[in-house]
Formats: sequence, structure tokens, C-alpha cells
Amino acid sequence: MPPFLDASLGSKALGSLSRPNLWHAALLFLGFFVLVTIPTVLLWGVAGLAAAAILLALVWPLVVRIPPEAVMRLYQATRIPPDESQLSSLVDVLAYRAELPQRPDLYVIPSATLNAFAAGSREHSAIAVTEGLLRRLSLAETAGVLAHEMAHIRNNDLLVMGLADVITRVLQLMSYVALGLALFNVFALLTGGDTISWWAVIFLYLAPALSSFLQLGLSRAREFEADRQAAALTGDAKALASALRRLETYTGHFWEDLMFPVPARRVPHPSLLRSHPDTEDRIQRLMALDAAPDEPRHERLVIVEQPMFSLVGYGPGDMRPRYRWPGLWF
Repeated sequence: MPPFLDASLGSKALGSLSRPNLWHAALLFLGFFVLVTIPTVLLWGVAGLAAAAILLALVWPLVVRIPPEAVMRLYQATRIPPDESQLSSLVDVLAYRAELPQRPDLYVIPSATLNAFAAGSREHSAIAVTEGLLRRLSLAETAGVLAHEMAHIRNNDLLVMGLADVITRVLQLMSYVALGLALFNVFALLTGGDTISWWAVIFLYLAPALSSFLQLGLSRAREFEADRQAAALTGDAKALASALRRLETYTGHFWEDLMFPVPARRVPHPSLLRSHPDTEDRIQRLMALDAAPDEPRHERLVIVEQPMFSLVGYGPGDMRPRYRWPGLWF
């Protein structure tokens, strides 16, 4: 074990939790079907219902068959091989404590934003962190963020999150289609031609925002539980709370995603389900966990900070905004 980490286990084992992911996925599918069906029926009548059903049938294979490596390639992430570096050692220790069947692969994204996410399944997963996060957070705070993603993997949350991500991308595309249809209507009004339903245009445009509210409701309990388990895995609830404060400061707020030209445009990264509950609420719960002597947890990780070097060979000037269709991702 590396000298800067102490992975000794506490005397209390972490409890496992069975998540209601099945009905969450069913609600996401139902909400997606409704959001697609209403505008397509307004545009094409009964044929629109068939089109919505076909689109729904195409979404599921995209969720269950895309390997995590493909998601990482989408974001030009670099895989960090398992070695004796601080970050890789953190992943080793946290995966061991979380009792995962396989260690998640670690990727670093050359981006100046602060973000981290997991992809895949419990048996085959990957965790990505941006270089901006690594540069702005301490190693203890980074450990809390990694543990949060480990908790999602352990709880089999990734399938629902992947579904939410695919739905978000499809609905964002629908918003761009709505803008095109609105331009068509304006042209038709100027030339005296027939217009299409303005209600369909409005609904298509607002579909990502409407979906986001459903996803926020479903993600609340899941994120609180991931925070609880992350604090138990690291034994350091305060470090995760500190990381949450920094993340909110640098990444902004959810309502900023509802602005023109396309709702939810700031959240093409996996996934909109990561629009977490209120940060202060999460921090208060973490502080309560830290003060609870009977809360099951591992011994606190002993971490010695070491100099941070770029893991992907990029400097700050190279981490410029990059276009990720169908939206900007920085």
C-alpha cells in the first residue's frame, strides 16, 4: 500500500442498499414517451404515436450496449493505468472498501471545468474526472468525489443515469428541431403559407426543461444515499462537503440551464440526473453524519498531498471550450 494512504478498515461494515432503480427507469421511460408523443401527435396525428414508440424502442439499446470506453472516447478522456500514483491508489482503496467486483478504470478529461462522472455497470465501470477538478480540489476532496461515484457504481445507479443521459441528449436535439420549425413558421407567415402547430414547437422546445424536473425528483434520494456512502467509504464527510461547496462555486446553478437558446444546454455531460439536490441541504446532512458516532464508516483515509502534475499532458491554454453535439461542453 502506498505510504500516503492508509486503507485500514473500520470495525463497522457498510450496509448495502437495494435501490428502486427499476421503477425510476420506468418513470423516465414514461416521461420520455409523453414528452415525445405530445408534439409528434400534434404534428402528424396517429402516425406521431408510432414514431414516438419507435424512438422509445431505439433508446434502450443505446443505454445497455454502449461500453464505458465509448463514453470516455466521446469526451477525449485519457485512461490512467493502475500504478502507484496518488489518484490511482485512491481508486484502488475506494474500490476495495466498496467491495466492487472489479476496479473501475480511471480517466482524466482535459477540461478546465469541475466535473466527475461514472459510466458502465457494476461489473464493468469507469470513472472520469476533469483536470480542472484535480487542480482546484485537494486530494481529500477529490477522494470524496471519487467515493461518491463509487457509491453510484455499488448501488447499480449507472443504468438509470445512463438512461437519463441518453434521454437528455435526444430531447436536446428536439429543442434544436423546435428552433428550426419556429423559423419555418416565421417564413410561412411572411410568405402566406401554412404553418405547423405552434403548440408542438413550444412543447418540443421545452421538452428538455420539463424532463429535467422529473429527473431532479428521481435523483434526490439517490444522491443523498451516494453522499452517505461516500462519507462512509472515506471516513471523511467534511472533505466531501468542502468539495460540494467548491463545485457549486465553479459550476453555477441548475436554473442557468433553462436559458435561451436551448434549455439544459449546459448539461450534455453524463448526466442531467447529476443536477443534484440543493448543495446546502447535502452539506448539512454530511455534517450530521460526521457528528453521528454510531454511523457505520471506515477509518478515515490518511492522505498526504503531493505536487499535482498534468495527467494528460495538457496545459491550461489547451483546455479551451470544445463543441460536443448537440451542445457545448467545456
